[in-house]
Amino acid sequence: MHSSPTVTSAGVPAPVQTDASIIDPVQRAFVAYQRGALAEAEQLCQSALGLKADSFEALYLMGIISGQTGRTHQASEFFARAVAVNPNQADAYYNLGVALGELGRHAEALQSYERAIALRPDYAGAHYNKAVTLEQLGRPAEALASYERVLALMPQHVEAHNNRGLVLGHLQRDAEALASYDRAIELKPDYAGAYNNRGVTLARLQRYSEALASHERAIALRPDYPEAYSNRGNVLSDLERHSEALACFDHAVWLKPDYADAYYHRGNALRELHRHQEAVESYERAIALQPDHASAHWNLADCLLLLGDFARGWQEYEWRWKLPRSQQARREFQQPLWLGEERLEGRTILLHGEMGLGDTLLFCRYARNVGRLGGRVILEVQPPLLPLLARLEGVSGALPRGAPLPAIDCHCPLMSLPLAFRTELHNIPAAIPYIHPDPAQVARWRRRLGETSKPRIAFVWSGSVALKNDRRSMALADMLPLMSSEAEWVSVQKEVLESDAALLESHRELRQVGSELYDFADTAAVLELMDLVVTIDTSVANLAGAMGKPVWILLPFDPHDWRWLLDREDSPWYPTARLFRQPASGDWASVIFRIKKELASWFAGR
Repeated sequence: MHSSPTVTSAGVPAPVQTDASIIDPVQRAFVAYQRGALAEAEQLCQSALGLKADSFEALYLMGIISGQTGRTHQASEFFARAVAVNPNQADAYYNLGVALGELGRHAEALQSYERAIALRPDYAGAHYNKAVTLEQLGRPAEALASYERVLALMPQHVEAHNNRGLVLGHLQRDAEALASYDRAIELKPDYAGAYNNRGVTLARLQRYSEALASHERAIALRPDYPEAYSNRGNVLSDLERHSEALACFDHAVWLKPDYADAYYHRGNALRELHRHQEAVESYERAIALQPDHASAHWNLADCLLLLGDFARGWQEYEWRWKLPRSQQARREFQQPLWLGEERLEGRTILLHGEMGLGDTLLFCRYARNVGRLGGRVILEVQPPLLPLLARLEGVSGALPRGAPLPAIDCHCPLMSLPLAFRTELHNIPAAIPYIHPDPAQVARWRRRLGETSKPRIAFVWSGSVALKNDRRSMALADMLPLMSSEAEWVSVQKEVLESDAALLESHRELRQVGSELYDFADTAAVLELMDLVVTIDTSVANLAGAMGKPVWILLPFDPHDWRWLLDREDSPWYPTARLFRQPASGDWASVIFRIKKELASWFAGR
């Protein structure tokens, strides 16, 4: 979180000079105002308006006094009356914009600033406030142009350099943003806000040690700066120093008890420390302070589901649609969302996938339940899953995402179906298998793999190459100790990292079929021929579980996927699964050692 830009107010013009013997109430009001006697000045302005209701000077000064005494609505009314009387006063339009902005009427505020600029094109303050308002309206490119106009007029305008950095950050031009903050600090070496914003940008550039130093400089300059403490905590979290991060968030909320974002980040640190119930309480505090905090709702859902509190968890899970990253998956239909309340007999319902392949494989089980309610079920899924899931029980028709839709009466995202069916731990629909491979493809793969006298074990060791810092994945070298000659090991890994490719090629005894798997129907056919599947937490784990295959799933220490719950070796979603968890972050060696022992027993049992 950066420091927020703020608008500035225009000053009060000097009183009009008149003959000392003819000092009217307006003149006396200006003199009283300049002495700091606001109540007296206001009373004199009221007297002047009693004599002349359209006195520009009295209306203008009343606007200033109202704004300074917290009566923003009245200030906006006085300034509006003032510009109606004299539409040629730039300062009056400027201060009308300030009042309107404070009332949240940003579009009207923008018009006022533009009117001030039309009257006085070199009005740097109006250009500055116009830029801030454009940011508030979500128009960063235009805001950037306004800040640059300010700097053309006033090259040493420190706040404009700082805020220009903010806008450049919103436009993902972080290197330029950093230069803007550096210039602001050069002009004002004790500018704590610019150091804080600079730290946020350095963190986005993954220059964490510099980011940490920048936040620490902001705190040294301003020890009561809650945003800097919170942002320092975020950098420490990026560095996986979660206990130190938690201390920063604690200090931030001590300084600012209504700081919703800091409570949210505090919850994230607690979750990383496996203090999930405390994380729940921190997210709840963030939501109490900011009820529309979508990220806090979403992470609260994740923690509740991880703890097995499905009743609350599914409700909070619906907040995923408010997250920016979910907007591409969000679907807009004229037909209503179905969440289990309405009858389905004689109606057509669309069930549509939304997130990852593994999520679709997990939740497509509900198609059978929906079908039993009497509706006609149309299933829309990611194209690689279509040939496999078109065979799903309860589905009347299936189509790939993006294809034209038939006429429907209602719809439901797959991941909202647990909410629709009020799923809790005791009633998870786990009738396995619910995914069945095509017998013809199984036969083809049986011929392709040939006969063997050994048990066959499929394996997967890493996820998508596009994922960065993927804690679920391991190096092939880490998994190789499992691969004894007692079994035929078959790699169903579709994407192989460059760092693993040469090692895989050097082990000719390992069969590789990943490159031959056209879609998940192929993968399912291969898994059908396996005696065991050993895999990290990836779509293959979900597919094997849905098929009822014995599947051993290697899980990272950090439980970021709620579906596996906490501290369990089994899964209520997949009865044939066994879970092998890291005892500490990054410790795959202990997991492999344990699985190797279990494999020895498994081989002996066969």
